[in-house]
Amino acid sequence: MYEAILYEVDDPVATITLNRPEKLNALTRQMRLELEQALVDAERRADVVGIVLTGAGRGFCAGADMGELQQIQAAGSIAAVDLPPGADHVRPGDARMGEDFAQGLAYLLTVRKPVICAVNGACAGMGFSLAMFCDLRFAAENAAFTTAYSQRGLVAEHGMSWLLPRLIGPARALDLLWSGRKFDGREALQLGVVNAVAPADQLLALAQNYVRTLAATTSPGSLMHMKRQVYRHLLQPLGAALTETQALMDASVTWPDFKEGIASFRERRPPQFPRVSAD
Repeated sequence: MYEAILYEVDDPVATITLNRPEKLNALTRQMRLELEQALVDAERRADVVGIVLTGAGRGFCAGADMGELQQIQAAGSIAAVDLPPGADHVRPGDARMGEDFAQGLAYLLTVRKPVICAVNGACAGMGFSLAMFCDLRFAAENAAFTTAYSQRGLVAEHGMSWLLPRLIGPARALDLLWSGRKFDGREALQLGVVNAVAPADQLLALAQNYVRTLAATTSPGSLMHMKRQVYRHLLQPLGAALTETQALMDASVTWPDFKEGIASFRERRPPQFPRVSAD
C-alpha cells in the first residue's frame, strides 16, 4: 500500500517511518501523501492511542527532495509540487479546528491523537518543520538539526516564523533561522527544541513506550481535548480561552471517562478508559 513510508500498528502505538534512507528521507509529494494517508488510518483506529513518526536509516528527514526543489525553481511557484485539493484528498485531523490549521503542516496540530517525533538523525529544512509540528519531539543524542532556509536564500518556511518562537522564544528562534547552524540532540534539548534525548539505539523504544504509558494511565479522550485546547488557545485571548475551558469542564464531569477515572482511583486499579477513533 505504501511506497515511501513504512506503517505499523502495535496496540496502542502506530509507528510511521519515512522510508527513503538512501536520500536521508527527503520529502517528496508521494511521501507527504502517504504520511497523510497513514495518519488518517491511525486516527480512525481504536487500537491506536498515539502515533510515533521517525525515519529509516541515518536520517529523520533532510528536507524537501532536491528534484522537487528544482521543479519549484523552474516553475517559479511552490504550487508545482502541491498536494492535490478536492474530495479525493482526505487529510487527517479535525477540520472543526478552523481555517488557521488548514494550511501546510499545521494539520498535524489537529490530529486527534498525540504525535511523537523520534528524530533519529539528520533533520533539516522542511524535515525540521515537520518535526516541530509534532506534539512532542525525542531525539538521538547524535541527531543533527538545522533550519537551513537562510543558506538556500529562503524565508522561515512552513510556519516556522509562528511556531518556533512559541517553542523556544524569539531570540533563540532567530538564531537558528538566521544562522542555519547545525546542532545535535543534546543542544536541541537545552534549547527546548526537543523534550528528551536518548542513545540512538534506544530512541524508538523511548517514543513508543511514552505512548504505551499514556495508554495505560490516561484517558485518550482527555488527551484529545487537551491537544485541541492548547493549540486553539494559542490563537485566543485569555478570556475566550477560559470561557471555552469552563464549558469543557462542565461537560467533562458528565462523561464516562470521568466516572471511570473516579472509580479506578477508589478501587485502586488501572483505569479502563474508552479509546478514541475519528468521528
